[in-house]
Amino acid sequence: MSDARKLSLIVTIVDAGEQLRGFLGEVMQFDYDGPIEVIVPYDQSIAETASMAAEFPSVQFLDIGAIEPERPITTEAGQHELYDRRRAAGLAAATGDVIGMLEDRGWPQRDWARQLMRLHAELGHNVIGGAIECREPAGLLNWAFYVTDFGRYGRPFDSGPVGWVSDVNVSYSRKAVEDTRPIWSKRFHEPLVHSYFLDRGEVLYLSSDLVVFHGRAPARLGSLLIERFHWGRLFGKIRAMQFTPGQRLKYILASPAIAPLLWLRHGLLQRKKGRGMRYLRALPFVMILSTFWVAGEVWGYITRRA
Repeated sequence: MSDARKLSLIVTIVDAGEQLRGFLGEVMQFDYDGPIEVIVPYDQSIAETASMAAEFPSVQFLDIGAIEPERPITTEAGQHELYDRRRAAGLAAATGDVIGMLEDRGWPQRDWARQLMRLHAELGHNVIGGAIECREPAGLLNWAFYVTDFGRYGRPFDSGPVGWVSDVNVSYSRKAVEDTRPIWSKRFHEPLVHSYFLDRGEVLYLSSDLVVFHGRAPARLGSLLIERFHWGRLFGKIRAMQFTPGQRLKYILASPAIAPLLWLRHGLLQRKKGRGMRYLRALPFVMILSTFWVAGEVWGYITRRA
């Protein structure tokens, strides 16, 4: 489908290397003939990314220079800040009427751009997110990670207004980007940006037609637990910024019940999606991963630090 409006696609580098190369290979095969700019922000910690420019001449590799995160670059918190800063740099550089945001682990279905532009034209919403499937084959630990992070976005589900969409597969109107510029100008934090619209009574729309396939290299449990704790802590810190003191205290006191509720919620949802037996096999991993996330999240509530 041709569309006179311009699409900007921001690619957040998480793994780089062959993961990014595979992602861009999928983008080059989009069944979409409208105007599109693909922006890949990179900093000096992954300076080798620039070498892909010759392989993908239509892609804009955006050098954002050296970044000194608040935490050491070798830590999970430092790495997450780099992701946030790359997203912000991509948004600042985007010139499209519609701005999509993906990450190199989430390879888009080949009709992604066409479906995205159709949805924005037909629905007119400022924020439209999409489905996140687990890229197969995936071992039990990797699948458990997928369930704890993205299980709610796995198909099947009914498209419509929701309370959350993920920055792994999300898009914004030009108006949405400009309206929230003060929020994301330095670091892109998904909960803060999306709360802006929810607080104003606007819709976050989730579509099952807009699909990416998320995959990561086979993970080790120890490294995943460190990641889950620190990323949970960042999430808790961001949410604490939005809470009243009373709300913050409520979540801290309720923390012992959060992980068991997550196990039950994940299980019921995966059963509804037809993956109940796979969930039971992965349950030990789900339990420990979600427990470490909750511990980090609550520590973020307590300390209000990432």
